[in-house]
This record gives sequence, C-alpha cells and structure tokens, in this order.
Amino acid sequence: MEDLPDLVISNATVVNADGRKNAHVVIRGRKIAELVDTVHRVPQASATVDARGRLLLPGGVDGHCHVAQVTGRHRTLDDYAVTSTAALWGGTTTIIDFGIPRDDAETPLEAARNKIALARESRCDVGLHASVVTWDETVPAQLEELAALGIRSVKMYTTNRGSTMADNDTILRVMKQMVRLDGLTYIHAEHDAIIADCTAGHAATGDIGIRHLHRTRPELAEEISVKETLAMAEYTGAPVYFVHQSTPGAVDLVTEARMDGLTAYSETCPHYLTLDENVYGEDFPEWYASCPPMRSPETVAALKEQVLAGAIDTVASDHSCYDLSQKRERSDDIRQMPHGLPGVETRMPVTFTTMVSPEGHGVERFVEVFSAGPARINAVPGKGVVAPGFDADLVLVDPAEVRTVSGAALHMGTDFSPFDGKALRGWPQLVVSAGRIVVDENGFHDPGPVGRFIKRHGFRYTPAAPAALEAVNHTA
Repeated sequence: MEDLPDLVISNATVVNADGRKNAHVVIRGRKIAELVDTVHRVPQASATVDARGRLLLPGGVDGHCHVAQVTGRHRTLDDYAVTSTAALWGGTTTIIDFGIPRDDAETPLEAARNKIALARESRCDVGLHASVVTWDETVPAQLEELAALGIRSVKMYTTNRGSTMADNDTILRVMKQMVRLDGLTYIHAEHDAIIADCTAGHAATGDIGIRHLHRTRPELAEEISVKETLAMAEYTGAPVYFVHQSTPGAVDLVTEARMDGLTAYSETCPHYLTLDENVYGEDFPEWYASCPPMRSPETVAALKEQVLAGAIDTVASDHSCYDLSQKRERSDDIRQMPHGLPGVETRMPVTFTTMVSPEGHGVERFVEVFSAGPARINAVPGKGVVAPGFDADLVLVDPAEVRTVSGAALHMGTDFSPFDGKALRGWPQLVVSAGRIVVDENGFHDPGPVGRFIKRHGFRYTPAAPAALEAVNHTA
C-alpha cells in the first residue's frame, strides 16, 4: 500500500514574511514535508483541501496571552481548554502565557510550574514567560531552572505597586541574569510614580470612574518608563522587549535605541491600532478597560503608520478573559476594577484588516508581526514559516471576505468583545494545527488536549536556514 501523506493543501498562494509562492503543501504527521510547485500535479494524499484563490499563512504565534491569571482578588474566567480553542478559531496555533506569582507566597518557579501543569489541557502548543516581582537570593537559581525548562524570558512590570510591580533594583538584577542565561527581558513600561500621582489627583476631584481612565495614565508615563528601561538595558547589555506599546513616541525610543546598537523590540496590540480614547465616552466604556488605555485618534493613526512601515516588531493580543460583571462591579473606580481585554480570537482579523488590502497587498508584513516575528524573537522552534521541516500550523484566508464581530458568538469564555459590531477581514477559513484540521467550514474539530509545552531556545539561537530546518526536525 502506498505511503500517502496525511494532508495536501493544494493550489495555495503560500505567504511567508519574505514573500509568496504558489504551491501544493504536503503534510505528514505534525510537519510540513514538501512544497510542490503548482506547475506539477497535486500529490495524492489521505485528504486534500483546495486552496485556490486564497492565501495560506503560517499559524499565528501570540507572544502575549494571559490564561487563568490571578491578580489580587481578580481571576480571569478562562482555562487552557477555553483559551486555546479560541486561539485556534482565530488562526493562532501557539500561545505564550505568563507564570506571574499570585502573591508573595508563590515564587517565580512555582508560578511557572503551576502554569505548565494547567497547560496540559491546551488544544494548541504553549510557551511560557516567567515573571519576577521581588528580588531575593534565590532568584538566580530559579532563573537557571526556568531556563532549563525552556522558559527563556522574564516579564517585569514598572507599575502596579503592591501587586506585580518590580522596583528598579529588581529589574536591573534580573536583566544581568538574563544576559548570563541567554534570555530576553519583557517589560510592561509605565512610570508608576506619574500614574499614581495622576490617579490620586483624579480621585480627589471624583473623576475616577472608567470614563476617565485615559486621563489617569498619560502617554508621558509610558515613554519615560521606556526611556528609563532602555538605559538599564544599555548598562547591562540585556535584550529587552516592550509589551503593548501604545504611543509612537515609545516606539521611536526603541527604534533609536536599536540604531545605537541595543537589542530592543516593540510590541503593540490590535486595540491600540484601531480604537481611540473616544470609546470611553460611549455607552459601554467598561469594554475598554486596559492598561495602557486607548490613546488619541492622532496617536492611533501614527501608531498604525509605524506598524505598516516596519517599526513595530510584533502584534500580540494581551488576552485577558474577564467578563462584564467583573468589569462593572467597580467601574466607578478604576483602581478597583480589573484591566485587560479578551482578544486572542480577534487578533488575526483586526490586525489583518488594519494591515492588508482586500486584494492581499501587505500580507507579508502582516505575517511578520502575526507569526514569524513572535516565533523568531521568542526563539520558538518550528513556528512562523511555511516551509519543509516546520510544524504544520497553517491558516487559510480569503483577504476579501468580511464578517462582523459578535462578542457573544466568540469562543473566549467571556460575554463581550471590544470589537463588537465591527466588520473585519482576515477571518480563518481553515486552520491546521500540528497537521490536523481543527477549523473548517463545518466548524471546530476539537483535537483534545494535544497541545505541547514548547521549550524555547536561548535568545541568541539564530542558525542559518538549513541548520534551522535540521534543528526543527529534531524537536519532534
């Protein structure tokens, strides 16, 4: 009996960050086995999908996704089964979560191990960032053990005093350890003293409800924190990655630092590219409770220009699954309400609509920020490229198809979406994860808890292309 491939996606326009080609994509097991030029006949296979007239992209890598997150008295309502399912519905086949200590009693290593255990229910592959809040003499050994587990990045917050905030001494010491361990430092950059003073001023006048959120966290607070963190990165030599940048000034600081020889990256999120501060004057301002908040229309327009021009490295969801009852409980006081938006399922269509024309122009740049860039920067093996030897994580899309967001019809475990009612392009028509079709015209085909915990390489792992393919083959 002939040994047929498991799946062939035929007549596809295959798009990678560096270009596109017409090919039949041959899949065996979890891997892409071959790309056959469409001048040749379609290879026989156990199953075939005709992709004629559509774009085939690498599955999304969401480098900033919070799952089952506990912060103070608030806990997101999801688990890995829910969030990974929503990710697949939205064309994302790999998520990277955070092991953030719940309180002072949980160490960074314990937080990460707890998340690894929870991730056994995931339907897609999962990576993890660690997090350090407070420095003590045990942290270096914990970071070593985390690196041995394949957790090669650490997130720290420059704000949120009393919960997740790390002081400058901690940030500096962790940066030095990450250089030693060939890791990447993730930073939530907002200047805490400015935010605390600004928030206190608004509280004194009674302007502390959700409608005033954008006035309590000014753009200056973000940009000053980025500048200060870049100085520490320059001093230590640490590669640094800034999450959810919301201002062009913050992005410019990172760009200038790179030109001066620093290794620094900018991430933004779909909501900062499409929503502005006017949403806080609408009927449901609690839909938009996030930190940083939405910015002015002029800032949003400039940030969009930067992502199109290549100044922004990745677009991540910053997914946090709270529901409206949690948001509305204390919407009268932004200091008491949970911040964060559900977005793992809508990351692809919102970003695609922002960056790609109905004819498909600009899709290569989209692939870079949606998949290839997050995989490369985070040293995630086997992801972000449609090529032989890489994981068979694929998304098929018609760039002209339009669907309207219905928050209640999404799959993120919550009852709203900040993009509710918006007409978007770039919805997945077919999603393949680890060689399996998990989304098609018939809906979701639950693969069960088959997602793997991905051990990431060291930050400086940058092999040449042939060696990269060989290394990927050896990760199976």
